[in-house]
Amino acid sequence: MKVFNIFFCVVFVIFAGLQYNDPDPYVWMPIYLYAALFCALAARRRFYRKWYLAGILVYLAYAVYLFFAKDGVEDWVVSHHAENIAQTMKATKPWIEETREFFGLAICMAVLGINYWYAGKAKHANS
Repeated sequence: MKVFNIFFCVVFVIFAGLQYNDPDPYVWMPIYLYAALFCALAARRRFYRKWYLAGILVYLAYAVYLFFAKDGVEDWVVSHHAENIAQTMKATKPWIEETREFFGLAICMAVLGINYWYAGKAKHANS
């Protein structure tokens, strides 16, 4: 788990740094840095299940919004036939930006979810 968390801590810090030129860095930098912080703590065997759950719930609410929003993931799949969202780094179409953001949240939720599960398992093993 230590290598897993160090890896994702670095990845999330890089993701946060890449948001600098984004139209809404004040939203996305904290999202990625929150996940990076809890990965860094987990790498040091400090687990905070309530904070993982809080992050997952906030990310989930935002992901649901991005899924159903105008030019969101649903629109990308239905109206734009899931066109390639990795053609260029610059998202020239709004559904590409929204879909990429959705998947960024999904990655954050998955990592926090794995840490949440592992922390519960580790807690029961130490009991």
